Amino acid sequence: MGQEKKRNFQESTRRLFLFYTIIPFGILIVLFFAFTIVNTRLSVEKKSAQATQTMSRSIGEVYRQYALETVRMAASPAVVDYVRTRVGSEKVYAEFYEFNNRQQVKSIFHIVSPEGVFLATSAPPDSLGSDLAFGNLVHRIAEKQTLLTETNSFRYSHDRITSYTFGKAIMDEGHAIGYLVYQLFETDLQKLIFLQNNEVAAVTDEHNTVVATTSNITKGILNKFQLGAGGSGKAQLNGGEYGMNTREVPGTPLKVHALNSLRSERDTLVTLSIFIAAASLLLWIVIHFLAKKMSARNAESIDKLVRAFRHLRVGNLNEYVDIRTGDEFETLGEKYNYMLDRLRELMDKNQELSRISSLVEIKQLQSQFHPHFIFNVLETLRYAIKMDTGKAQEIVMLLSRLLRYSISHERNVKLEDDLGYVRDYLKLQQIRFNERLQYSLSVTGEAGSQYVPKLILQALIENSIKYGYRNQSSLHIDILVSAAQGKLEMEVRDDGQGMSEERLDEVKRILTDRENTTEHIGLYNVHRRLVLQYGEEYGIRIESGAGAGTRVMLTIPYEEDGNHV
Repeated sequence: MGQEKKRNFQESTRRLFLFYTIIPFGILIVLFFAFTIVNTRLSVEKKSAQATQTMSRSIGEVYRQYALETVRMAASPAVVDYVRTRVGSEKVYAEFYEFNNRQQVKSIFHIVSPEGVFLATSAPPDSLGSDLAFGNLVHRIAEKQTLLTETNSFRYSHDRITSYTFGKAIMDEGHAIGYLVYQLFETDLQKLIFLQNNEVAAVTDEHNTVVATTSNITKGILNKFQLGAGGSGKAQLNGGEYGMNTREVPGTPLKVHALNSLRSERDTLVTLSIFIAAASLLLWIVIHFLAKKMSARNAESIDKLVRAFRHLRVGNLNEYVDIRTGDEFETLGEKYNYMLDRLRELMDKNQELSRISSLVEIKQLQSQFHPHFIFNVLETLRYAIKMDTGKAQEIVMLLSRLLRYSISHERNVKLEDDLGYVRDYLKLQQIRFNERLQYSLSVTGEAGSQYVPKLILQALIENSIKYGYRNQSSLHIDILVSAAQGKLEMEVRDDGQGMSEERLDEVKRILTDRENTTEHIGLYNVHRRLVLQYGEEYGIRIESGAGAGTRVMLTIPYEEDGNHV
């Protein structure tokens, strides 16, 4: 009969282990794929949006500079005097070169008479004076009367091509006596929109004509910006699918476009999918094997504990257990045997058997606590039983609450509940150290109603007690909790000896390492848990100085519903 129960427990443990492993593992895989797909799209959109924002600022600034300069130069006394008298060309050129040398996008400068004769130009001598296209440009400037801006292409010597023009009539006593023209080099505009983290960029005017582009595959018939339809935020380009973002340049008739291929992100998704599938298969095999081994091993230890408890239930306090598994069950067996001794002493003092039995059961599951803490409390309890039975009862009650709380299954709890545990823990320590340990606990605002990871302050307080008494006989610990601006701030402060600058640097380095190979794991585990759960901006900060005590600050976000994973 006992053997059958053992097999049933072993099988149920194995099945439960597998079941509760598969559920979160499956959810994690689904969430991972969903996150990867969404993140892939958002990454492309963000990259493109950042590119158009950068290009919009750059192009807008170039447009503004040239628009202001064209209007200013057309009204410049030096230019008007030169057009009227043909004297003082050096002043005109000086003003042009002084402006042009400051610009990221260089230009060619012309002053043309109403008859189409070039009065001044920064271009090498060529046949432009008889060029029909340039004549039409001058005619449009004359008709415009105000500032003319348009996309056009003119080729100069050495294959230098301009792609955008600013033009303005030079007025004198209400009559146009000439025309001022700035033509921007296409290569300089291309350099301006060639961004490192962007694949294809283009600038178009109000007629969808390409002003500049980093890839000619965006140009269609008549130099129009032409892409295949690809759905919202997408475009087809040269047979591939791209994520596209378009932004108008404020104060100008121009638009900027950024395109980034979706193929590389999809390749990444396929690679990650293959990796996850292979890793999942391997993990399933390992989990299946471990579940079988764990259930078989734990069943034997639990049988021994069950038999021991049966003897305890009928009042037999001589039935010790012998478990040599090297894990928590061995610790439970040792603590059970230890508690048997304590129970016998308590029975001699006529304490309630139910309370002591509860303490025995809970002490078997004390793996949440540091073994030295359990040992020290029990030593204190042993002396209290002899000297003060009332104090012994108080210790048992405090320890019972601590154990009951520590073995509950909640991952996130209300802060006020966790602080109740802290008060019990510090009360036990105070019983141990008497007046040598003083503490205070302050909670402001509505911090107590926030949800926090269970036992979040345990390691911080243990460290204060462990190291605070070095080279001194008393210790004061302050625990301060406040909530503000969406964050929960917790601080554990002691007046111990503190740390030297070198030791503090070492502890900070340990906290920032992704892997901890030292024996100092308490604060590291808390910090890494918070960083992984909430993000890099949260976790533990430490301030200390030799002989100046230690402050450990812990920051987490608000958790009003306790659902943070």
